[in-house]
Order: sequence, then C-alpha cells, then structure tokens
Amino acid sequence: MKTLEDLKKIREQTLQAMKVREGEHNCKVVVAMGTCGIASGAREVMAAILDELEKNSVTDVTVTQSGCKGLCDREPTVDVIKSGEAPITYGFVTPEKARTIVTGHIINGQIQGEWVVATQE
Repeated sequence: MKTLEDLKKIREQTLQAMKVREGEHNCKVVVAMGTCGIASGAREVMAAILDELEKNSVTDVTVTQSGCKGLCDREPTVDVIKSGEAPITYGFVTPEKARTIVTGHIINGQIQGEWVVATQE
C-alpha cells in the first residue's frame, strides 16, 4: 500500500467481503465449523464458497458459520437455505464440491442430490 487510493481499494474490498457474511438475502449458506468440521476441512470449504461467489459476482447470498451440527461423521457440512425452499444439508463437502454447490445449486437452482445428507420440510 503506497497511496490513499490503495487504502480506499482495500477498504472497499473489505466492506464487500463483510456484506457477504451478514444481512438479509434470498439465500443463506452455513458452513458447520465445530472442531470436527474444522478438522475435516471446513475452513477450506468456506474459502472456496466465498471465492466462487466472488468469481461469479454473486452478491445476494449470506455466508456464515455455525458450531457443530451433530453430523460429525459427515463433515464438512454445508447448509443451503434458499427463500421459499426446504433447507438442504450437503455432507462430505470438499472445496471442489463447494464450488459446484455454488454454481449448481445457488446460482442455477440444481440441487446436487448425490451429496445431500439431510433436508428439512
């Protein structure tokens, strides 16, 4: 960082990143970040989700984290909660699967059925 303009760019990028983690949107993504999830790679999954959303210029999705969901044998888990639809829980999520969930389910509305471990009615 060498100029005031550089500092303004960093500030804007940080504000954009913060908007993804809070606010009211039509879709919410929750990554389980209990110790079992973190040990299974949940941090990398979260990073992949945020990166894929940014890469695709998606700004109307809230991304957040939770504690343990009690699905330790299926970690890392990711919930996709779209307005007006039943929440979907994906299990055994890798960074690659997370990117597919973003493009397939969140952007194009296609549930990735082979990775679903739970749904709520």
